[in-house]
Amino acid sequence: MNLTETSKAIQQGDVYLGIELGSTRIKAVLIDDDFNTIAAGNYAWENKFENGMWTYSLEDVWKGIQSSYLQVAADVESRYHTKLASIRSIGVSAMMHGYLPFSKNDELLTPFRTWRNNTTGQAAHDLTERFQFNIPERWSIAHLYQAILDEEEHVREVDFITTLAGYVHWQLSGEKVLGVGDASGMFPIDDSGTYSDKHVKLFENLENVAQYDWNLLDILPNVLQAGDQAGTLTEAGAKLLDINGNLQAGSIMAPPEGDAGTGMVSTNSVRKRTGNISVGTSAFSMLVLDKPLQKVYKDIDLVTTPNNEPVAMVHTNNCSSDINAWSSIFKEFAERLGINLDEGRLFEILFHSTTRSEPDAGGLINYSYLSGENITKMPEGRPLFVRDVNSSFTLANFFLTQLYAAFAPLKIGMDILINEEKIETNVLIAQGGLFKTPVIAQQVLSNALNIPITVMKTASEGGAWGMAVLAAYAKQGNKEISLEDFLDQYVFTDPQSSTLSPEPAGVEGYEQFITKYKAGLPVESAAIEHI
Repeated sequence: MNLTETSKAIQQGDVYLGIELGSTRIKAVLIDDDFNTIAAGNYAWENKFENGMWTYSLEDVWKGIQSSYLQVAADVESRYHTKLASIRSIGVSAMMHGYLPFSKNDELLTPFRTWRNNTTGQAAHDLTERFQFNIPERWSIAHLYQAILDEEEHVREVDFITTLAGYVHWQLSGEKVLGVGDASGMFPIDDSGTYSDKHVKLFENLENVAQYDWNLLDILPNVLQAGDQAGTLTEAGAKLLDINGNLQAGSIMAPPEGDAGTGMVSTNSVRKRTGNISVGTSAFSMLVLDKPLQKVYKDIDLVTTPNNEPVAMVHTNNCSSDINAWSSIFKEFAERLGINLDEGRLFEILFHSTTRSEPDAGGLINYSYLSGENITKMPEGRPLFVRDVNSSFTLANFFLTQLYAAFAPLKIGMDILINEEKIETNVLIAQGGLFKTPVIAQQVLSNALNIPITVMKTASEGGAWGMAVLAAYAKQGNKEISLEDFLDQYVFTDPQSSTLSPEPAGVEGYEQFITKYKAGLPVESAAIEHI
C-alpha cells in the first residue's frame, strides 16, 4: 500500500493490532491487509524479585500497554495524518506459563508468579509422576498444586486462574478464554483441543485437592484455537487500552496466546516437521511433531501450536541477560574514555570481536544463570565466569563464551530430541534480539546444535507482529483455510531470510566447550550453596 491507501485503510478500520508482553519489553504492532507493519510502539520493563518470587506488577502491565498503544496512535497520526479510531481485530500475547489467581471479586490473590520462578519443584515432580506426562515447574498447574502443598490460604478463595495474556484479554473483552497454545502451558491438552479429561480426573482425585470447593475446569480459562473469535473489545476495554478515548469498541478479539505460539506464527513454523527457536531473557525451541515421543522427558514440554498440533518444547530460563550485563560494563568503560556508543554499535563491536576467537573459546566457561535453570537442575541463579591458568583470556574468547553460554542449556535439551528421539525438521528458524547483529549469533547457534539455522529479516521483532497476524486470521476464521495454508498463501509469499550451515571447526569447538560446561556444573551448584 502507498501512503494514501494506508491512510484510507486506517480510517476505515481495516487494520489489525498485536500486543505482546515479553520479559523485557511490551510491544504493540499495527499491520494492514498485506501484513505490513504500519505503526509500532514499545515499553521497556523488568521483572522484580520480591519476597522470594520473580514478578511484575499489574500496574506496570497497564502502564506498558497504554504507553505502547499511545506510541502506535501517535505514529499513525504523524505518518498518515489520521486518528486511529477503529481496529478490525486485536490479539494479545505474553510470556507463557506462570500463575495469576483471582477471587470471586476479581481480586488478585497473590502477586503474579512468573515462568522464571523455581519454587514448584515438588509439585512438578509429583504431578509428572502421577500424570506420566511432564509438568514443568513454570506451568500454572504446578504453581497451583505447590500452593496446595504449602497450604497457602489463598487457594480456598481461588475462582479463576489464568496466564498474563489471558488476564489482559479478559480485561479488554470480558472473556475468560485462552488460545490452545497458551493453555497447553497451564495444563495438558488432548487431541480434541481442550484440557485432557484423563489428567483432570487424576488431579481432582488427589487427596489434598478434594478438600477445596472449586472444580478444576471451573477455574481454568475456556480453550479456543487460532481462527476462533474470542469476544470483542468492550467499551471499558477500549478506554483501558486507549487512555485518550479515541478508540471505538467492537474490535474482534483473537484468542490470547503465549509468546511461543506467536514465535511459531512469525517464523511460519506451525506445519509438521518445522521448528523455531526464540531467544531473549529466556530461550526455547519448538519442534512440531509428526509422531509421538517414545517416553516422558522432564526436560521436554509437550505443548501445542495455536491450532493444536503437538509440539516438543525445550525451554530454558536463561539466555541473553548475562550478555546484556557484561555489555553494560563495556559501555561504561567506553564512556570513561569519552566514547559514547549506542546499543546497536556496542553489540556490533562485541559480537564481531568473536571472529578472532578460538573455536573452543579458549577454554573459558560461563554460566549465565540470573535465575534457576531447570535443564541443569539449578534451583537459583548465580552468574558465574570461570577460567583456569591455561585458558586463553582474550576479549574475543571472552565474548564468544558469553554467546556459547547463552545457548548451552538449550543445546543440552535439544540433544535429547535430536540424539535420543531422532527428531528431524525440514526447517529450523531462529528469532530474537541476539540476531540483530547479522551472522555471528546465528552461526554460533548453528554450530552449537549442528543444524542449519535460518533467520528471517524480521528476526528481532517477531512476537507482536505474529499476534497481529493471528488477529487477522481470527477475522477471516479457520473454517475456510487452515492456519498453515493461511501463512503460506497470504503472509509469507516472499520471505526474506538467510540460512547458515554448521562449520566443522565451530561444531567441534562447541562440543569441547559444552563438555567442560557440564563438568563444571558442580561449581555452579557450590556457588548457589555458599554465596
